[in-house]
Amino acid sequence: MHKIVILDGYTTNPGDLSWETVKSLGQVTIFDRTPSELIYDRVKDAHIIITNKVPISKELLSKLNKLKLIVVMATGYNIVDIIAARHQNIPVCNVRDYSSKSVAQQVFSYILHFQNKIASFNKEVHQGTWSSSPDFTFYLGETHEVYNKIIGIVGFGKIGQEVAKIADAFGMKIWVASRNPKRDAAPHIEIVSLEKLLSESDFISLHVPLNETTKHLINKKSLKQMKSTAIIINTGRGQLIDENALSNALKNNQIQGAALDVLREEPPNKNHPLLGIKNCIITPHTAWSSQEARTRLLKGVIENIQAFQKGQTINVVN
Repeated sequence: MHKIVILDGYTTNPGDLSWETVKSLGQVTIFDRTPSELIYDRVKDAHIIITNKVPISKELLSKLNKLKLIVVMATGYNIVDIIAARHQNIPVCNVRDYSSKSVAQQVFSYILHFQNKIASFNKEVHQGTWSSSPDFTFYLGETHEVYNKIIGIVGFGKIGQEVAKIADAFGMKIWVASRNPKRDAAPHIEIVSLEKLLSESDFISLHVPLNETTKHLINKKSLKQMKSTAIIINTGRGQLIDENALSNALKNNQIQGAALDVLREEPPNKNHPLLGIKNCIITPHTAWSSQEARTRLLKGVIENIQAFQKGQTINVVN
């Protein structure tokens, strides 16, 4: 029977899902969280490690003689040294495309927040502004339709494609910056250069992976290219944006706003440069975490382990 250790189960299952199917796969130990000083002690006898954000380093792997499989409870797998794992013949598996619809939904939650001012109107109504209004309505500045606005999608994988579907339903103009224009060509989509996308889009939504070429894709220079009415949305990785440059751009009204589900450091320091800026919406890395998405994620973890136990590894990233 395989010894299976889940190092950080809380974010996937805070209590509304069941671990029972996982528990049927072996001798399972589940930790809500694992601090760095306890990682080795908790996995030293494990045959299978399941991790979301707990790092599995080369140094740690060199000590784990019993380890046979690592399952990342996410799509991104940068927390595992996949090269070291490959050298030790340890497959690393991830779970793909479990949260695309949830993340795309969050992108439009941000867009509609800025366009319709729902939260601001609600606050004012409950504070008595409507009750004291001389008219049947009142205004908090302009609201706008998304119809015919340009949404620039940077990266056109599964999530970018889901964002495009919703944008099309709203009647938006959809621009995509892609390295594979032939692959990504589709009806109602215009493939454009990144420069054109940055300079003319009303909304810019980031959906590229984090690597050396995409780190600080949004920086002082690219922010200067944007329209003063532009809104930048990041549900990808925090380091896609130079946060100090974005802070300055927002404070100086260089762009209209930003909506971020991810930051370079999570959770952020209390002195983070983007905290407290009124035209910057920040959510705590929750775009992926609808109950439906987490259910699909857990199902994917189970399928990875079941396939491995049958001698058929799937979703291997190394």
